[in-house]
Amino acid sequence: MKTRHNRLAGVSSAVLALSLSVIGSAYAQHPLSGRVVDERGNPLPGARVSVSESGATATTNRQGEFSFSSLPEGEVTLTASYLGLPTGTRGVSVSATEANVITFTLTDTAPGVDRIVITGQILDGAARALNQQRTNSATTNIVSADSIGRFPDANIAEALQRVPGFGIQRDQGEGRFVNLRGAPAEFTGVSVDGVSIASPDDGTRAIDLDTIPSDVVNAIEVSKTLLPFQDADSIAGRVNLVTRSPFDRSGLRINTQGGVSYNEFGGNNDVRASGVVSNTFGPDQRFGALFSASYSRTDRQVDNIEADWVIETDPVSGNDVFVVDEWSFKDYDTRRTRTAFTGGLEFRPDDVTLYYLRGTYSRFRDDEFRNSLDVDLGAGNLLAATNNTTATWDRARFQKEVRHRIVQNVIWTMSAGGEHDFSGFELDYSLSFNRSEQTYPTRYQLRYRSSLRPEVSYDYTNFDEPAISLFQTNEHLDLGAYAFRQFDEREQDTIKDEWAARANVTFQGGLFGQAAEHRFGASARLTDATTDENRWRSRDNSFAPPLGLAGMLGDQPSQNFGYFLGNKFDQGRQGEWHGSFRSAVRQPGNVRASQSITGDYSVDENIYAAYGMTEFDFGNTSVITGLRVEHTDFSSTAFRFNEDTDEAVANSNSRQYTNWFPNLTVRHEFSENLVGRFALTRAISRPNYPDVVARISAGDTAPLTVRRGNPDLNPTLANNVDAGLEYYLETLGLLAVNVFYKDLEDYEFTLRTPGEFEGLPATFVQAENAPDGYIRGVELT
Repeated sequence: MKTRHNRLAGVSSAVLALSLSVIGSAYAQHPLSGRVVDERGNPLPGARVSVSESGATATTNRQGEFSFSSLPEGEVTLTASYLGLPTGTRGVSVSATEANVITFTLTDTAPGVDRIVITGQILDGAARALNQQRTNSATTNIVSADSIGRFPDANIAEALQRVPGFGIQRDQGEGRFVNLRGAPAEFTGVSVDGVSIASPDDGTRAIDLDTIPSDVVNAIEVSKTLLPFQDADSIAGRVNLVTRSPFDRSGLRINTQGGVSYNEFGGNNDVRASGVVSNTFGPDQRFGALFSASYSRTDRQVDNIEADWVIETDPVSGNDVFVVDEWSFKDYDTRRTRTAFTGGLEFRPDDVTLYYLRGTYSRFRDDEFRNSLDVDLGAGNLLAATNNTTATWDRARFQKEVRHRIVQNVIWTMSAGGEHDFSGFELDYSLSFNRSEQTYPTRYQLRYRSSLRPEVSYDYTNFDEPAISLFQTNEHLDLGAYAFRQFDEREQDTIKDEWAARANVTFQGGLFGQAAEHRFGASARLTDATTDENRWRSRDNSFAPPLGLAGMLGDQPSQNFGYFLGNKFDQGRQGEWHGSFRSAVRQPGNVRASQSITGDYSVDENIYAAYGMTEFDFGNTSVITGLRVEHTDFSSTAFRFNEDTDEAVANSNSRQYTNWFPNLTVRHEFSENLVGRFALTRAISRPNYPDVVARISAGDTAPLTVRRGNPDLNPTLANNVDAGLEYYLETLGLLAVNVFYKDLEDYEFTLRTPGEFEGLPATFVQAENAPDGYIRGVELT
C-alpha cells in the first residue's frame, strides 16, 4: 500500500515539475476581464466564456466576473454559454495600452429563439447553481438560496438532505450531523466563505450544523472531490457555506420573509423570520455593504421509548434468549431558538481589485425539560417460560426523574482579505478567525425512587406497541412509595479558537505547447481547544425538595405513546426550587472531583500547508495535477485523578507528522452539456480530541467503565477514486451517475476490552486504528 502512495505522489510531482519547467513567456500579457449578466443586470455565475481564436476558456464567479490574463492584441471573438439562456457571441478589440473590461449581456431571446427560458426566482437560482456545477473542475453539488427556501428546512443539516449523497443524523427530529457518501460525520469538512469552522462539541470534530439556520446563506457548495488548494481534512467531501455579497445585486435591496407553522403533536407554533439589507454606493458604486439577520423558534413535544435488549439464559431450558432488561420512557418538552447575523463590507476600487471584511454569527439554544420513568428489570431475576418475545422479571425497580438542560452553541467567523488581478498574475489572501463554543447554562437531574418492587412481564408480539404489565397494575402511579434518591448537576464549557492565514498566486504559462494556468499557495491554521467540566451530586435528604414528589408534580399528564407515566413535573416549581438549592449543592462535599477533572483537556493543533497545481487543456479535456503537503504539530494536556490523594496529575503528549496529498483531476466535455469526470485524490481525518489526549476517566460504580485516550492514535488517510458522467438538460435539469471508492488507512474505531482497573473488574473503552478499510458506492442523480 505504501508503494502505491509513493507512485501516485511521484507521478503528480513529476508532472508538476514538468509544468514549472516549461512555463513560457511567449504569450503577450494583455489581460481582459468582464462580467456576464442577464437583461436585468443580474450576474450569471458559472457561465463559460471562451475565445474562439485560441480556445482559451474562463468561468464566471458568483458575481458573474471572468478574466483572461493574456490575450493577443487585436480583434478576438468571445462566446458565452449558460444553461437556460441562448449562447451569446461578440467581438472584442484587445488593446495593448488600455484596460480591457467588458460587460457581456445574455438575453432571454435571440434570433431563431422565440421563447423565455427562465421565469421566476426559483428557476433563476436553479440555473445559477447548475451552471456553476457544470463548469467546475471537480465533482460538486451546489444548492442556491432560492432552492433552500422552497422547503421548510430549519438548519443547514436539513438543507443538505436535499443534496445527492447526504444522510443526516437527527436529534429530537431535527437534523444535526451530516453523513456524506456513507462516511462518518467527522469525514466531512465545513467552512463558511472558505473559513474552516470547528465543532462546538467537545467529543467530536463533526460540525453541529443545527447551529446554523438555512436562511443566512446564499448558496451551499459541496465538493465531493478535492483540489490541491482545499484543506485535505475532508475524506468524504467539503461543504462551503457561501454568504451573501452586496455585489450579488447592484443598488439598494431589501428582502424579508417570515412564516408560522403549527405542530399538531403538542399544539405549539413555530416561527421564523429573516431579512437582508444590501447596498452598493459611492462613485461608480464601488463600495458595498450588507447585513442579514435570522431568528427562528421551535416548540416541540417528543415521545421516546428506549429499550435495552440483552442476551440472557432461560432458567428452565438453558437456551440463550433476547430479553429487555431496562426501559426508559422519556417525555420531552423542548424549545429551540436560532439567532444568526451576517455582515460584509466590500470595496472594489477598479474592475480587477477587491477588498473585503466579512463576519457571521450563529447561536443555537436548546431548552429541554425531560420527564422520564425508568424501569430496571435487571435489578430483579428472570423467571421461567422466557422466549424472544415474552418474559417476566421479579423485583423490578423503577424511578421517576426530571431533567432540565439548556445547551447553547455559538459559531462565529471573521475574515478580511483581498483579491488582485495584476497584469500576468492574480493574487488573493485572507486572515480569518473562527470561534466555536458550547456551554451548558443549566443541566441538572432530580430523581425519585419507588420502594415497590413488583413483578413485571411483557409481550412483544405486537412490536409497535408491546403489552407491559406495569401499565395495568400501575404501581408507578403510587406517589407515596417514592422517596428522594439523588440530585445531579453539571456544567461544561468547550471553546475552540482557530486563526488562519492563506495566500494564493495564479498566473498563466504554457505546457506541452498549450496554454496552462499555474497556482501556488500556502496556509497556516492555528487551533486552541479547551473543555472544562464540573459535576456535583447529592443524596442527602436535607437537599430534597420540601414539597416531596407529589408537591413537585403539576396537572399536565405525561403520555408516552400509549403509556400513561403519571403527571409531569411542574416547570415553575422545580425552577424555583433549583434556584434556591443550586448554591447549596455546589459545596466541596458534593463535588464529583474525579469526573470533573478527568473530563477536562486542552489542545494546541497547528497545521501548516503548501501546494502547487497546474491546469491545462487538450481540446475538450481539462487536466489538473498538483501536490499538497500538510504538516501537523499537535500537543495536549489532560488529567488523571488520584482518588487516594485527591490530586490531579497532568498528562501531556505531543507529536508531529507530515502528509502528502497528490491530485489528478480530469474533466472531459463530450458535448457542451455532457461532462465526464475522473479524479485520483488523497485526504485525511485527524482523530477526535478526546480519543487522542492522554486522559483516563473511570466511573464510580461497579462494574467500572474506563475510558482512555490513545496518544499513539494515527489519523485516518484515504486514497480516493471518483468517476462520473453528468448530462445537463437545457430545460434546467440534470442526469448524473457517479461512482467512488475510498481506500482507508488507519481507520479509527472504538474497542471495548475487559480487564482490571485499580483492583476492580472493568471494561476499557479506547480508540484504536484498524489497518485498512474502504467505502464504496454509486450515486444516481
